[in-house]
Amino acid sequence: MYVVNITYTAPLDRVDDALEAHRAFLEQQFNAGVFIAAGPKLPRTGGIILAARIGRERLDAILATDPFAQQQLATYAVEEFKVTRLAPGLNLPALS
Repeated sequence: MYVVNITYTAPLDRVDDALEAHRAFLEQQFNAGVFIAAGPKLPRTGGIILAARIGRERLDAILATDPFAQQQLATYAVEEFKVTRLAPGLNLPALS
């Protein structure tokens, strides 16, 4: 599983201009089962994505298609971790 830490590198007005396209990108990855959680950081300096069921190289390729990346509005720091414990009722997605 991965934590993707997105940090804006452009003014918020430029980020806002790309927000609709970014949300469409997120929706596509949620529908594919790759992203399992996402949202903005508070204060609004970027966002966080949780990704699963994917290898690192494929994840990097997907992130490169994010409009924020394509328009050079943000940087991405990806951390991999091994989930060894979940809250009751949560299911860990398997690597595909």
